[in-house]
Amino acid sequence: MIPDPSPSDNSPASILIVDDNPTNRYVLRTTLSRAGHAVVEAEDGTQALAILESGEPLPEVAIVDVRLPDMTGFDVCERIKANVVTAALPVIHVSASAITATDRTQGLNRGADAYLTEPIAPDELLATVTAALRYARARRRAEHLADRLLHLNAATHLLYRADNAGEVARAAAEGAATVLGTTAVAALISPHGEPASAVRTAARTEETPLGVEAGEVDVRDLPTYHKSGERTGTRLLRAEARSWPGFPAHLAPGGVLAVGVARAKPGRPPVCLAVPAEAVATPDDEQLLTQLAQACALALEALRSYTEEHDLALTLQRSFLPDTLPRSPLAELAVRYLPASEHTEIGGDFYEALPTRDGLLLAVGDVAGHSLDAAMLMGQIRHALRAYAIEGHAPQAILDRIENLLVAVEAQLTLTLCIVLVDSGTGLLHVANAGHLPPLLRTPDGGVRFVEEHGPLLGLRLPQPPAVRVAAPPGSVLVMTTDGLIERRHEDLGDSLTRLSAVLGTLPTDAEKVCDGLLTAFPPDGEDDIALMAVRVTGPSE
Repeated sequence: MIPDPSPSDNSPASILIVDDNPTNRYVLRTTLSRAGHAVVEAEDGTQALAILESGEPLPEVAIVDVRLPDMTGFDVCERIKANVVTAALPVIHVSASAITATDRTQGLNRGADAYLTEPIAPDELLATVTAALRYARARRRAEHLADRLLHLNAATHLLYRADNAGEVARAAAEGAATVLGTTAVAALISPHGEPASAVRTAARTEETPLGVEAGEVDVRDLPTYHKSGERTGTRLLRAEARSWPGFPAHLAPGGVLAVGVARAKPGRPPVCLAVPAEAVATPDDEQLLTQLAQACALALEALRSYTEEHDLALTLQRSFLPDTLPRSPLAELAVRYLPASEHTEIGGDFYEALPTRDGLLLAVGDVAGHSLDAAMLMGQIRHALRAYAIEGHAPQAILDRIENLLVAVEAQLTLTLCIVLVDSGTGLLHVANAGHLPPLLRTPDGGVRFVEEHGPLLGLRLPQPPAVRVAAPPGSVLVMTTDGLIERRHEDLGDSLTRLSAVLGTLPTDAEKVCDGLLTAFPPDGEDDIALMAVRVTGPSE
């Protein structure tokens, strides 16, 4: 929690008098008390240092006699200035005997802020104390402002690092609570139109919200939403705490909230950031609250723009995939397509299934990278694959033609692609694999194996080997997938493939249940797209 700002320069202060002479202490105390100051007294240096180290609120000025019975006032001053807790405490030396220029020079050089010789005129004493307070309080205000700006900068960084609306709300509430040293509630509407909110207090920095969970405060139900108008920018409004269902009533003793309302674009729901009104006592406080609200609105707008662009790209990507799977007497098909999380760029995973004059052609592929370019190239490849298949080309010939297409369009990306033709005449599988994960086959006798023969990935201008022929009796199950299903950070891919084989051996032969079982065994981690196809071979006569 950031401490409260210093009082004004002319307000009374707590002053420590260190002098072994009771008469001198009385004279100083009387003068200072009549001016409204509170006085704490010490008879020697040891007692004075004990007062400063007691943990009680520090005085704002120390008036120290140079001649003390246990140590010199110069020593007391040096120890005060050497302690990080008391280093900023102004020290005024007084003396009736050490009055030479050398004495005054020594005192100032050893840390004193002023040096007075007795007898001291009351006006001179008060003026010196006021000057010391002015300097000390200005310094504390500057340090306080610098501390607030540091926390404001940290809060702004958290806002722009947030990758969902809930995190934006939490970062805004935490920033306001820390900067203003109070309780704060942030309420906003996510890019998908869902309410999000968070509560933070200055004494609580855990990630768990206090009082309410994200989504319980709908900004559209708040009076500040309707009072904010439609204009962009920021406004500071007042609201009753009871009209904010998410604000803990016991933390707003005055019953009134100060609410920073910000909107980055016309027509957008505003961001509302509320704190107890008593925490916003100065223009600086108001400016900090509205700055945080504005930063929150801008961060949310950036997140909204990204979300809209990502949703558009994802819609485009999905438009490239088949709407339905063909019905075929050769096999029962099931597919699953799971895009990566909404915070990850779209990728180039795809699948295809279509009947041809030679049988049922199946394909699963993956364009390298995650970008709109990858998705666009995926769309081109899929349409080309369909055209070559409809023309009646064999799997290897299709791979060769796609390689030529990549050269012709000067594609900057590579891709892996596995094509399997279920031969309508023989029931054999013709497998042509260009650098893709090997398809996994389980036969009716319970045997499970990978079809490991493969050629180079496409885009390297290298020839593809002939397709391999694999026997797949009716009842066999074939699994084709992209690496998003099994590839995980810090996990060996070979171990994942071994586990994939073991899991398939335990699943039913129904294609839909195979997909469900594999996704249960390998839960998506949101890092990569997943294209998964399960094929139960039936054969023409089944």
